[in-house]
Amino acid sequence: MKQQLAQLKQQYSQQPYPDAAKRIQWLQALDKAIRQYSDKLCQAISIDFSHRSLDESRLLEVMPSLSGIAYQIKHVKRWMKLKKRKVHYSYLPASNYILPQPLGVVGIIVPWNYPLFLAVGPLMAALAAGNKAMLKLSEFTPATNKVIKEMLAHFLPDQVIVIEGDAQVAADFSSLAFDHLLFTGSSHIGKKVMQAAAANLTPVTLELGGKSPAIISKDANIVSAVQRLLFGKTANAGQTCVAPDYVLLPRQQLDTFIQQAQRCFEQFYPRGVRGEDYSAVINQQQFSRLQAYLTEAANKQAEIISLDKQNWQQASQQKLAPQLVINAPLDCAVWQQEIFGPILPIMLYDTIEQAIEFINQQPRPLALYLFSSNKTLQQQIMQQTHAGGVCINDTLMHVGQDDLPFGGIGPSGMGAYHGEAGFLTFSHQKAIHKKGRFSSGSFIYPPFKRGLFQLIMKWLLR
Repeated sequence: MKQQLAQLKQQYSQQPYPDAAKRIQWLQALDKAIRQYSDKLCQAISIDFSHRSLDESRLLEVMPSLSGIAYQIKHVKRWMKLKKRKVHYSYLPASNYILPQPLGVVGIIVPWNYPLFLAVGPLMAALAAGNKAMLKLSEFTPATNKVIKEMLAHFLPDQVIVIEGDAQVAADFSSLAFDHLLFTGSSHIGKKVMQAAAANLTPVTLELGGKSPAIISKDANIVSAVQRLLFGKTANAGQTCVAPDYVLLPRQQLDTFIQQAQRCFEQFYPRGVRGEDYSAVINQQQFSRLQAYLTEAANKQAEIISLDKQNWQQASQQKLAPQLVINAPLDCAVWQQEIFGPILPIMLYDTIEQAIEFINQQPRPLALYLFSSNKTLQQQIMQQTHAGGVCINDTLMHVGQDDLPFGGIGPSGMGAYHGEAGFLTFSHQKAIHKKGRFSSGSFIYPPFKRGLFQLIMKWLLR
């Protein structure tokens, strides 16, 4: 990997500032690659998950990837333009401006849950900013990795190098002297990545996770709220970093919520977990982890309600129906750990202040969801809570907005990408101060006892 990184850095040094036409050419190649390989990619993802709907992969991975690339192509020329800045009158005549400069070679560590979108999203931003990249793909998605590696080797052989391997390879990858390193994954591993990068003073962007709350207010339309909430929780069987992790629900709405959730799941998935549209948990290790969460909660007298009345789980296929967990003690794993699966704890509240207080007692999440039409309440939640991003009256959809930055805060990450935010993340904003033949600075050169100098200081400090 060190040799491959050195090779990319050498190639970058030969073209340290690619023009807009070249960057657009790379992005167009990436677009063409995804379109040409989309069927193979979706089939490979399904193999890695033991089952994932091909349509779900097209919806959640292929479409946002192509949309993001189109947005980069449309705006990259504007992003590259020199940005003028004001000059204080005491420095005139002069000009100030900012040059967005490529960093060099970017390292990208890709997780298993969205192996295409979470590889292509950072990659398109790195290419738009004029960089080369090395991708470390997850060892849990070997079929998808094979297709991505073939695809990029064919369409972008001089811009991207793909690395595969286990946790040790990932650790070694993190320790390479990249010009920037982006990691998507758990907070636990994120700390190790940041520590490894620190040895080279490599700047990092960490896209982590956390327990993203969903607040249903007393004024919310419970039918539409449950529908949108359940979509966010069942997409990819809840294996999404911004999936609603738990619900804060008005106490008097519990029975209605349960009834609507069961009805909605049946509408979404008429054949339950056995249907083609419902995705599997990635592997047996993750399936067993989720089962252990449920077992612990049940042993501590929590009420567990499956939304699939026919068959709540299929262990042989690693399919787990959405489970509502009610009255679980706060020391249970469902409250202490990011769930990353189709388990939805519910906390009942009497006042919105209680809900806000509970959220603020937890580590800051990657996402927050509020279901309410009350503008005063919306403003209150936005101002009194912290989260990486927010959806009001929806879930997940903020991630697909190309003109919004995507990133966490505190324990849920640092830095952001998507759209212009990604271009800025992978560029250095080089500050430039330019003077011509005449410089007003000559009036303040030593010796400092000159009368003119004294007059200038008196004027500037007046």
